[in-house]
Order: sequence, then C-alpha cells, then structure tokens
Amino acid sequence: MTVTGQDTDARGAHEALDDGRPSVRLRAALAVGTAPDPRYVGTLVERCAVEPEFFVRDMLTWALTRHPVSVTLPALLREVRSERAQARSQALHTLSKIGDRRAWPVITPRLLADPDDEVARSAWRTAVLLVPEGEEAALATALAGLLGRGGRETQLSLSRALVALGEAAEPALRGAATAPDPQVRAHALATQRLLRDPDTGFESAVEEAKRVVALGGGPGRAPGSGPGQAPAGEPGQPPDGGSEQTPDSGPGQGPDGGPGQEPGDVSEREGQ
Repeated sequence: MTVTGQDTDARGAHEALDDGRPSVRLRAALAVGTAPDPRYVGTLVERCAVEPEFFVRDMLTWALTRHPVSVTLPALLREVRSERAQARSQALHTLSKIGDRRAWPVITPRLLADPDDEVARSAWRTAVLLVPEGEEAALATALAGLLGRGGRETQLSLSRALVALGEAAEPALRGAATAPDPQVRAHALATQRLLRDPDTGFESAVEEAKRVVALGGGPGRAPGSGPGQAPAGEPGQPPDGGSEQTPDSGPGQGPDGGPGQEPGDVSEREGQ
C-alpha cells in the first residue's frame, strides 16, 4: 500500500494530539483547526472525551467548529450518548458553538437531568441556544423542575439558563415558587429576582430569597418584598445573553466564541 503525504500528515496529527505534553497537543489542535480536514474529525472528538487540560479541550472544540457541519454533527450527536461524562459534556459544548438547531432532538429531559452536574450544565446552556421558536415555555418548565439542584455554581447555571429564556420562563418560575421544598422555592424566587433585575448578584438574590421563604413568603411574594412590603414589580428584560461558557479563542474562531472571534481569556467554563 502506498503511503501518501496526506496519510503521513494525518498520522502525525493524531500522534501529536495524543502527546504527553499539553503544549504539543495544543499546537496540534491549533494546526488541525487552521487547516481543516474531515479525516481529523474523529480524532478530535475522541480526544475531547479524554483531554485533561481545559485550554486544550477548548482548542479542540475550536478546531471542530472549523470543519464542515455535515461531518462534525453526526459524530457529536453520537458522543452526547457516550457513557463517559466528559465526552457528553464536551460534545454538548461544541454543539453550542456550532449552533445548528438540527441538534435539538438530542436535548432530551434525561440529558437535562443528567446526574453529572457538568453535563447537566452544558445541556442547559446548549438547550437555551438551540431551542426552536415556540418551544421556550416547554424548555422552561423542564428546567424549572430542576430548581434547587446542586451547589451554588450549578444553581447559578440553571438560573442563567432560565433567565436567558426571558418571559417564557415566568409561568414556570411562578409555579416553582409555590413548591413544598423551601430550597426549590428559594431558588425560584432568586431566579425571578435575576429576571427582573439582571444586575442583581446571584448570592444576594439567593440570600434574600431565603429570608423571604423563612418569613413565610409564598405565591406573589418575590425577593425584595419582605413583610409589610408590596410584591416586586413586573419582570423586566432578561440579561444580555452573556454565555456561561468560559473558554474563548482560536484563529478565526474562538473556542468559546462563534466564528470570526479570536482566542481570548476564559471566563466561566473552568469545569470543562
């Protein structure tokens, strides 16, 4: 069998992506993204599932976004069903960067409630970006059913996803604010506060919501409306879609940004 120069390049890229040195893997991912070749997609997807370094994973994602969607989408959809949590999480993150709504059917209730917090958080962010028009309220209902889950970081991610849905999230949040579980009620009230006032800090919104719940706050009483105070006003505009993802970069397209962005600093996806 004749070994062509292209075969040699592909083999070299595969070996470099598997190198023990993060700097070598980073340069390899950058090179593959700079000169896209469908033969690399499988290797990139496989590497995402096991890559331990955040900044290398982010470059792998960027490299995948540089390849044709017709090649990357099927591979990523298969990966979302992987038994490996990191594979699911990174595939979801990459799908959010590609932004092709044909991936929407993979966002199932089971995935939104994934037992791994990082996978669930990635699913929430991706769902908000890919949800078809008219499906926002149904998504909000599914997300509201998860209120109260996890620690502060997980709860903040869920609140941001709900706030990003804007007015479509209001009925679901009102319902959750009457839940028997005080933790769910507090999380719902804090999220309502963020929806009304995007500049409110999450910690302060949560603490105020806890006080409202402790004082018997229930339906019609949102954070900021303690005893003797009138309920908070009508919800305002949701925050301006700031992404929860943290990595940004890559020539011509940032790992955490869309096409046309350059590599930058990470801001919120430290866990991926």
